[in-house]
Amino acid sequence: MNKIELIKAERDGLEIKNELQRFAEEGWESISEDNIQRLKWYGLFLRNPTPGFFMLRVRIPNGFSFSYQVRVLGYIAQTYGNGEIDITTRQQVQLRNLKIENIPNIFNQLEEVGLTTSQTGMDNVRNIMGCPVSGLSPKEKVDSYLLVKMLNEHIVGNPEFSNLPRKFNITLSGCPDDCVHAETQDLALVPAVQEKSGKSVYGFNILLGGKLGSGGYRIATPLDVFLCPEDVVEVCSALILLYRDHGSRDVRNKNRLAFLVEDWGEKKFRSALEERVGRPLTPAGVDLRGNEKSEHIGAYRQKQAFMNYVGLKIPVGRIRAEKLKGLAQLAEKYGNGEIRFSHSNSLVIPNVSDQKLGDMLEESLIKEFTYNPSSILRGLVSCVGSDYCNLAAIETKSMALKVAEQLEGKLPDTMPINMHWSGCPAGCGNHLVADIGLLGKKMRRGNKVIEAVDIYMGGRTGIDPKLAVKVMEDVPCDQLAQVLEFVVPYHTREKMHPIKGKKYYRRRESPMPVQTQKRIQNNILEEIKTSY
Repeated sequence: MNKIELIKAERDGLEIKNELQRFAEEGWESISEDNIQRLKWYGLFLRNPTPGFFMLRVRIPNGFSFSYQVRVLGYIAQTYGNGEIDITTRQQVQLRNLKIENIPNIFNQLEEVGLTTSQTGMDNVRNIMGCPVSGLSPKEKVDSYLLVKMLNEHIVGNPEFSNLPRKFNITLSGCPDDCVHAETQDLALVPAVQEKSGKSVYGFNILLGGKLGSGGYRIATPLDVFLCPEDVVEVCSALILLYRDHGSRDVRNKNRLAFLVEDWGEKKFRSALEERVGRPLTPAGVDLRGNEKSEHIGAYRQKQAFMNYVGLKIPVGRIRAEKLKGLAQLAEKYGNGEIRFSHSNSLVIPNVSDQKLGDMLEESLIKEFTYNPSSILRGLVSCVGSDYCNLAAIETKSMALKVAEQLEGKLPDTMPINMHWSGCPAGCGNHLVADIGLLGKKMRRGNKVIEAVDIYMGGRTGIDPKLAVKVMEDVPCDQLAQVLEFVVPYHTREKMHPIKGKKYYRRRESPMPVQTQKRIQNNILEEIKTSY
């Protein structure tokens, strides 16, 4: 067995919580390497760039939280950390620069307001994602939040799910817009409709075995299964346990569900799942997702009468604790105290009445974290970067903001663009599913080692998912804005994946030919050579 499997064979990772008080008294240097790994079961990560200080990842199912919870997160960040909070691409938050001696007290404060860090790291079902405007959107046919909540409650703290071959990512959404990157998940439930006895039954189709990270983007496989809402928790639990019992536990970069799906194939996997649940499963329904993509940023009418939600962009997801607490106060003043975190480094304040909307939009914090960002800033997403992550080759967040600012001045009229930064091939910034993806690396320029990126284009999820195309390598970060000035005009999905005789964003029935990919790449390179 590999090292991690040996650690798990000794005892369940969930048991490490019983030793937190001892670690707090003895100090971080007394913690063995095996126990450093076990702490990840509770979202505690000792990062090499900050020796002696831990990052803490807080689980927020579907990104739904309340103002009193956000205040506690802000208090912890200010009192015990560095005062910064990161909104992640899994709708969670991360707190930084925490000392082990304060962790028992921090855990008590989180538990008092209904928050947990359980199973947010290592080989667990990670935070379950969903549409941040679930229950609000007039276009939504099925509200998925209650199902996310029920599935989360079934899994968290349950030792049946605490020893998987690798991490397991789930998204469960009834949103018709491509807002949760379903095709990148180990398990995705997407909105669908099935005709039964002459009636339309709304539920979900299953997609299986998507991933990013090691080996690149694998587009999730449709399993040809339709689930009614009442079957979601049972079937999803059975599917996870199927992976637990049959997934590879050898080489860790080959242990994701994607590899079991590749090995078994769709038909065998579906048959094994039916055997596990003890009955035949209904064939897939009609996918209800449309061709549009939405980050739910802006001021929008809710399906509830006279109510609105406001989606705010938090540039690259990093915010000072006092400002997040200020937004929590606005959520109470103008809404019902709810705050919803999105995977796109943004948040949503729902349930703002028509009478209060105008006043809310005039608040200084709303203008700072705008509901109407530029076309460049709107889709800007970044991983943590080398400031806090020892895997990252470059510092992504500050560089992403710098490049975006430079491009805003040069390309003010560009179409909305998703530009995602990842500091390493783990792909936490989801760079392989963006219009423009940037993968950080180091390169030599003369006698110096400098920060650089590879540029990818045309990746996407949704009803017509596509693999990103690498169009340039080894672009120095200090020249990136100038290069992207010429690359950005090629970012549209229409140009990357041309659809003859059909409108922008319409579905294609076959993959783009390799010759077409090469032609587009050559066009970009030629224009850059002649213009830059």
